[in-house]
Amino acid sequence: MNRLQELLTITMEECGELIQACSKAIRCEDYHDNKKLIEEIGDVKCMIDLIQQYDLVSSDEVNSRVGVKKLKLKKWSSLYETRPD
Repeated sequence: MNRLQELLTITMEECGELIQACSKAIRCEDYHDNKKLIEEIGDVKCMIDLIQQYDLVSSDEVNSRVGVKKLKLKKWSSLYETRPD
């Protein structure tokens, strides 16, 4: 396995662990200061940072996509009705 394959494989694994932590937070109604959720979000953020360091995607590309997603959420979700940007 080369470095890029390892990078993406570990990223996939970390995303899967974040999915599990989100699911458990919902089941247990453990939303605030959830240590496992914090841990898994941190791990995924670390991997995203590494993906950017390896120049697979740029920060500008990611930030542009974040803007697109925010617009979609404003249209299709109530998340931005009660929380500011």
